[in-house]
Amino acid sequence: MAFDFWAACCGFIYSLDVATSMIQSGRYKKIILIGADKMSSATDYKDRSTCPLFGDGAGAVLLEAAEDTEYGLRDSYLRTDGIGLPFLHMKAGGSVSPASHFTVDHRMHFTYQEGRTVFRYAVTNMSADSALIAERNGLTKDNIQWIIPHQANMRIIEAVAKRLELPMEKVMVNIEHFGNTSAATIPLALWEYEPKLRKGDNMIMTAFGAGFVHGANFVRWAYDGC
Repeated sequence: MAFDFWAACCGFIYSLDVATSMIQSGRYKKIILIGADKMSSATDYKDRSTCPLFGDGAGAVLLEAAEDTEYGLRDSYLRTDGIGLPFLHMKAGGSVSPASHFTVDHRMHFTYQEGRTVFRYAVTNMSADSALIAERNGLTKDNIQWIIPHQANMRIIEAVAKRLELPMEKVMVNIEHFGNTSAATIPLALWEYEPKLRKGDNMIMTAFGAGFVHGANFVRWAYDGC
């Protein structure tokens, strides 16, 4: 079977938790988890404040049960806060406002963002979520090998690293050549940095997106990168 799971820029970290639970149930042995978004189809290229930010992308991971249960997804903290609806959304296209001549003529099928407000909430929530995951799993700057933040904004990424007291050498960053690819940013970063990963590496993934949705995962890497 295959199905879509929509959680905006948090799509990958939300789906990772769901897929892990499916494997832990014993009913599924292997799951391919794909984070993908075609942001160009929802970008208003007349809006110069948002159109340079986004890119199209996709990344995939294969999940399966580890022989040693200390590896893999260890913990998740996932939250949704509807306060973000006015600040980051698409005005039309869903069941609340189906597509029509009016919505198309009034350019309502594009991503709308109030950048300063979104930035403030993203910094606060991604930093707090990562710190919470670290605290409840005994993770510190000394035993965290990697932080994998959603690639939305370099200043947000730097703020998350600062909150965890981690040098930028421990932060996966690819925004400079992919942009914000929404649900694809984290799996693309994993793909790019995979040769550097080692079995037992502790990593925190964190993301923030429309709505608002936000959260963090703690993953212990299960093999040496090639």
